[in-house]
Amino acid sequence: MTSTADHLATIDRLRARDFPDRRGVVGGVASGPGFHVADLRVSEDFWDADLERLIEVEEEFEAELRVLVQVLSLRWGEPEVLDLADHVEREAMGEPVLEPLRSLCGYVGRMYGWRTGGRWIGLGIGQGDRELPLQLVAAIGEDSVR
Repeated sequence: MTSTADHLATIDRLRARDFPDRRGVVGGVASGPGFHVADLRVSEDFWDADLERLIEVEEEFEAELRVLVQVLSLRWGEPEVLDLADHVEREAMGEPVLEPLRSLCGYVGRMYGWRTGGRWIGLGIGQGDRELPLQLVAAIGEDSVR
């Protein structure tokens, strides 16, 4: 299992990394024009798991997310909280949704975000479906992310 310090180091590396001209995945980080998305932690899948196990893992991920939000709030102030359901609706209506939110809104429900140094930094927990792994996600985008 990775530590809070490891997660912070990953976030800082992504903040400093240039955005590529084309979409791609390098070293487990999905990137493209204006964004980076990295899984900080991924659980096991839940194909054969009972609901109790899923709840236990969700609580672990929520606790880890709370710690990261607290630490980053000390750096950059209170986060903006984004409900990504709004972005799913906007995309369904044909309205533009900027990356990294466009990629995240299919499996992450809520993001905590900060704006600093010309970039947007977001954290959230995602799960594509009940049987799939939980993902603690860090996303970096241009400051124009909304």
